[in-house]
Amino acid sequence: MTNDTCKSHNKCKLIVIDGLDGSGKATQTKLLCERLNHEGYQARTISFPDYESDSSALVRMYLGGKLGSSPDDVNAYAASSFYAVDRVASYINSWGRDYAAYDYIIADRYTTSNIIHQMSKLKENERESYIEWLFDYEYNRLGIPAPDRVIFLDVDPAVSQKLIFGRYQGDESKKDIHERDFEYLLRCRASAEYAIKHLGWLRIECAENGQMRSIESINDEIMTLVKGSSHA
Repeated sequence: MTNDTCKSHNKCKLIVIDGLDGSGKATQTKLLCERLNHEGYQARTISFPDYESDSSALVRMYLGGKLGSSPDDVNAYAASSFYAVDRVASYINSWGRDYAAYDYIIADRYTTSNIIHQMSKLKENERESYIEWLFDYEYNRLGIPAPDRVIFLDVDPAVSQKLIFGRYQGDESKKDIHERDFEYLLRCRASAEYAIKHLGWLRIECAENGQMRSIESINDEIMTLVKGSSHA
């Protein structure tokens, strides 16, 4: 299964960088955008959830544990809708016009994060129907563009947990309901493996021997994959 039929024929390339928490998505998105602009392309970044917008209110409630203390307390379809509404509001109010004019939009998470996080709540035999629903809902019915490339930053959950621990300086109370549930993160990684196999996502191994590779070496690999979708 692919989402090729949903892709826009717009000249702009929508590149999604996704991964588990602590995988370096924000850093790599920013650096990629800077390098593309330096090469003369028009590029900008977007990031989800958009915590500065009212449209992310339900996402913040969900991640903050106000709708349940476990990710599984909110079913996959309901939680997916929280994130989808945030994305369509961002598209309408922020980056839709740029998508019509720019060369690249670089997204730190996107619809793909619903596949990673929300699909993990479902049984294996429910995955295909969920993905069909999700693509139709967001790309067709809500009308946001489908990505041209999805790059998954693969980090062993044990390594990413160490990075999250450092980010919060060991304060477990700062973790959201996703970050504090290690078993859930393992399920999320399994969902990403499914998407890599069945949806054509591109994988970058970000750690070697239990340590993160350098930011620059990871970004060089991302640039190579992105240029595979360049405007030839």
